[in-house]
Amino acid sequence: MDEFQTFTKGLTSPATTHFAIQPDDNSDLPILPRVIFCQTEGTIVIRDSEGVDLAYTLMAGDQLAFRGVRVLSTGTTGTYYGWS
Repeated sequence: MDEFQTFTKGLTSPATTHFAIQPDDNSDLPILPRVIFCQTEGTIVIRDSEGVDLAYTLMAGDQLAFRGVRVLSTGTTGTYYGWS
C-alpha cells in the first residue's frame, strides 16, 4: 500500500523508478534521471541540455544530482544507475 499515492511528486521527493544507464555517444538517455547513482567507481561523461560535455569522477556509492541528457561511452568507466 502506498500511503502517499495521492501526493504530487516534487523535486525533493524520493525517486520511484531506477534504471541502468547504458553509455552511448550517439543517443540521448530514454529517461532523464533526477540522480545518477555510482555503483562501481569511475568517470562518467555527461552531456547537458545545452550540449556541453563534462567528466565527473565518482566513487562507489556517490550520487550526482544532475539531469543530463546523454551519458557518453567515450571516456565513461564504471557502472551507473539513474533514479527518477
